[in-house]
Amino acid sequence: METAVRDSPSLPGFPGTRRRMLAEAGAGFGTLALAGMLDRDGLLAAGDEPQDLVPRPGHARPRARAVIQLFQNGGPSQMDLFDEKPELTRQHGKVPSQEIETFQLDNNNVLLKSPYAFYEAGECGMRLGELIPHTSSIADDICLVRSMHTGHNNHPFAINMFQTGKTFPGRPAMGSWICYGLGTERDDLPGYVVLRSPKGYNTSGKMVWSSGWLPAVYQGTEFNSTGDVVHYLSPRPGTSPSGRRRSLDLLAKLNRRHQRRYPRESELEARIQNYELAARMQLAASSALDLKQESQETRSLYGLDNPVTAAYGSRVLMARRLVEAGVRFVQVFPPVSPSIQPWDNHNNLPRDLPSICRQTDQPSAALVKDLKRRGLLDDVIVMWAGEFGRLPISEAKDGRDHNRNAFSLWMAGGGFRGGHVHGGTDDFGYAAVEDRVSVADLHATVLQQLGLDHRRLTFRHSGRPERLTDPEVTGARVVDELLS
Repeated sequence: METAVRDSPSLPGFPGTRRRMLAEAGAGFGTLALAGMLDRDGLLAAGDEPQDLVPRPGHARPRARAVIQLFQNGGPSQMDLFDEKPELTRQHGKVPSQEIETFQLDNNNVLLKSPYAFYEAGECGMRLGELIPHTSSIADDICLVRSMHTGHNNHPFAINMFQTGKTFPGRPAMGSWICYGLGTERDDLPGYVVLRSPKGYNTSGKMVWSSGWLPAVYQGTEFNSTGDVVHYLSPRPGTSPSGRRRSLDLLAKLNRRHQRRYPRESELEARIQNYELAARMQLAASSALDLKQESQETRSLYGLDNPVTAAYGSRVLMARRLVEAGVRFVQVFPPVSPSIQPWDNHNNLPRDLPSICRQTDQPSAALVKDLKRRGLLDDVIVMWAGEFGRLPISEAKDGRDHNRNAFSLWMAGGGFRGGHVHGGTDDFGYAAVEDRVSVADLHATVLQQLGLDHRRLTFRHSGRPERLTDPEVTGARVVDELLS
């Protein structure tokens, strides 16, 4: 046997015997192991991936330059707001003929009609629910997608899916991918800003705007809508500008010295860049976040003179000012009342759904109107969406359970088709059946409008070129029908 191996002919493409091939290939296993150990310890040489927020061109000419994501934590009920279902009304109280996938245990498995009327809105005739009259006033400017579906029925997993492209945690958020691909237009403001309720965090907290394994400089930066806009940015009372400058220069020198000792520490580099960014913000005395500069008419448009809408309206108006100033991605979170997932109407939907609509409807519509009149709507994508939808059956008498098989969202600006309704669900709003759109499809479409090819926007992690959309697995595609 040994003679046969030794005397065997050369293998195709390899100038030697099989024994030589095995020996030389085996020698490479140690190299692979070493590379893995170096990668684990952060000692491999840097690749071509950018590590900063310097402005970069995309893969193609963009239609938009920025995104404002109005994330509606909890799962808005599509059949009560966006997706009228007459058959659901006709069969109210009956057992559905199809099997319904539920999440909670107290579902009654009888169909629950919407208690709200629908009306035609705008010249396009889009039919929207009575709880969102302000959204109805921008019907001709929004692209309503009724055929969304996602991969999980539980809030944290579905939120991860919507924000990062996968249900499991630890991956970069969409805003991080966009800043990684394009950088930012300003050196005295972050590229990715997060505006949450000052009363607390929504479900999943800071994980929602994490940069995952992308360099930490691309993670979201929290701004406050009350008090100091940025934590710890204001200098101590009595500090002179010159003294402050000397302190910052010394801090920068020490930071860079420390960085030279640990050149591959992404968190360290991000912290240094953030400190320097904070110094530029402070020294430049940016007015981008001063809502007092807005006219009374604009403040009223966003509902700042109404205690019901003032808190959310302030965050949405701040988002407009930030993209106007050059921020690339702004993420606005809803109130934390009646819960940290305020659209999660498992029971008493007639009480809680109108409540959250009253808080968010006017500011959301005001943003589109304000961007449009300022000539910014063509350049800015507005995304209004939750992580999933609700079921057509009743839970706890007058609530609705989670539904991953169908939900609605709307987009505006940035080349999305105004006055357009895309896709559809079955007769009860349970499942998307016509022109279905996945979360990965939506991500691919948004990236394209920003000039980024979702297949080419990659970052090498654990030996694999990672993408936001992971098209080989998800089959992500650009949904051209949503675009003008």
